[in-house]
Formats: sequence, structure tokens, C-alpha cells
Amino acid sequence: MVESVSVSAEPYDALLLLSFGGPEGPDEVLPFLENVTRGRGIPRERLAAVGEHYFLFGGVSPINAQCRALLAEIEKDLAGHGIDIPVYWGNRNWHPFLADTLRRMAADGVRRPLVFVTSAYSSYSGCRQYREDLAAAAAEAGVLDVMRVDKIRAYFDHPGFVGPFIGSTLAALEELDPELRDGAEIAFVTHSVPLSYAQTSAYVPQHEAVAGLVAGAVRERTGVERPWKLVYCSRSGPPTQPWLEPDIGVHLRERVEAGARAIVLVPIGFVSDHMEVIYDLDTQAAQVAAGLGLPVARAATPGTHPDFVALVRDLLIERAAAERGVAVVRAGLSGLGPMPDVCAAGSCPNPRGPGKPALCGRD
Repeated sequence: MVESVSVSAEPYDALLLLSFGGPEGPDEVLPFLENVTRGRGIPRERLAAVGEHYFLFGGVSPINAQCRALLAEIEKDLAGHGIDIPVYWGNRNWHPFLADTLRRMAADGVRRPLVFVTSAYSSYSGCRQYREDLAAAAAEAGVLDVMRVDKIRAYFDHPGFVGPFIGSTLAALEELDPELRDGAEIAFVTHSVPLSYAQTSAYVPQHEAVAGLVAGAVRERTGVERPWKLVYCSRSGPPTQPWLEPDIGVHLRERVEAGARAIVLVPIGFVSDHMEVIYDLDTQAAQVAAGLGLPVARAATPGTHPDFVALVRDLLIERAAAERGVAVVRAGLSGLGPMPDVCAAGSCPNPRGPGKPALCGRD
């Protein structure tokens, strides 16, 4: 946590919650997916197939409702600690679109916003792509000349992110039959990305660091050493393109063959129960496990956990203090963090080549 630093957001005059976005009705599913995949040449038939995941849930992604809930808790937390700045919300791929939010912020007189992205790790899709979209949206909104935008650093090993996963993993273990609990394994799950993304970022090491922190804390609390592995979900793209493996379904089958009796699924790649969690884990992986006769329990994501909400405030105060030239103690539980405030030149590069403008970095 920040130590010996006044609780102040200066010089920032607003906080912007930036997320991925998702459809909120059946008619929005395909337009949303077209936004997500624009420029990648993905056939409409493939988008329709992916859309079926959303239609299982009435065409509604949970992510927007989760952002509204998180925004409300952030506002309440900031006000409760005497930090009087407005909190806005914008999305990369669906309403409220980021450019529209930036226009509203500029009209409200905001000039120094700080951005909190709902992605904890470093990668092209989890960091630079958000920075590219910030640049594009700022240009579209015409605010580049009146607004300086900064971004909160990656926070994968912050106690406010790791701690809720420790608690939810312990809670998930309690859901298992007592006879299976001590022998249960842990599968830490995150979104698969192309190997080209992973090889040019710290995506995998950061996840492995968080998994190790959670597994170690669970071992200390339970007195049981458990096998664990980092696995992946939501692979897309052509079969010829290599992505991170193993897939969670493949992992479950392999562990049953190896004699596993129960597994806890811990979605450490996600800050809330995104579609990848409720479909890939709660639906697909649960069906695979049921077919194998394998008991599974799923740990909760941070969502609006008080420690995660406090993380946003902590990082806001930390960055604001640094901008004022105040030395701060930065929270980071692994040897890989804390991450720098400003992304280094060339970090998490765009796999389609350089040249696309990005804010909040040295290139």
C-alpha cells in the first residue's frame, strides 16, 4: 500500500474505468462481435457461432453490469476516503463507447483523467491494445489538445487483486466433499492468446507468479501441498495459428487419466465473471467435468470485493503522489512487480506491426 502519502488525487481531476464492453441484448451480439474483430477478416459464420455463447444467456454479456457495479463501489469508496473526483466509464467495443465518454468528460471540464483498465496483466490485448484504443478514441473525440490521459499501471501482483483469489480459492475448496477436499488439485485459468503475443510480453510469467502466490497461501492456510497448473480458455483464431495451451477441457481429461479426484478452477486471468468465465468454465468446463465424473468447484473472481475496490483507490493515490514528485512505496507481492507507471518503448508490441498510435507509453 502507499505509505506516508496524503490521500489526494491531485493532479488528476477524474478517474476513467475502461473495459472491454459486451452486448446487452440479442440484437447487439453480432454488431458487438464485428466491433471486436474488425480488420481481422473473420467470416460472419464464425461470428455467428461465437454469438451462440451469448444467446445461451439471452444475448447479454455480464461484463457491463459488472462494470456498473464496480463503478458504483469505486465512487462510494473514494467518497468515503475524502477523494472528491468524478468516475466515468467507457468501453472499447460497445456502449458506452470510449470516444463518447471522452467527449462527455471534456465537456464536463476534465483535463487530467487517470485510467483504470479492467485487465491486470501485461500483453498486447491486455495493455497496448487499450492504449491504442485510447489514442484512437481521443482523436475521434477531438480531445487530444485539451486532455492529458494517464493510465494506472498493471496490477497483477497487487494484494488487492491476489488476496480475493486466495479467499475465493479457499471458499471453493470448502464446497467440495470433505473426503475430496485435501486431495483436490488447482487449475488456474486465464484467456489464451497467440504465442506471438505471449513471447513478446510477460503475460505467462505474470500469471504463473500470481498462481504461485495463491497456491502458496492456500498451502499455508490448509497445510496441504496441492498440484496446480496454469491452463487456458477461450482460444480463437485459425487452427494453424499456435496459441497458449493446454485448454482447460484438455487439462481436465488429462488429470482424470492421472488419477485426480477433484479440481478447483481459479480464473486468475479475469477481474470479474466475464463471458469467458460463465461460458468457458461454468458451462463448457463444467460439462466436461460432469462427463468425466470429476467434481469441480469454481473460485470467484474479485468483482466488487472490498479489497479490489480499495486497490483502485490505492493505485490512484500512488500514481497521483508520483506525479506530484512524492516518493511512494508500491505494493507488489511477486518479484516481477510492481510495474512502471508508463509503459516502456516496445512493450507488448502490436503483432501486426509498429506504427499504430498509443497513449500512456514511451512510444
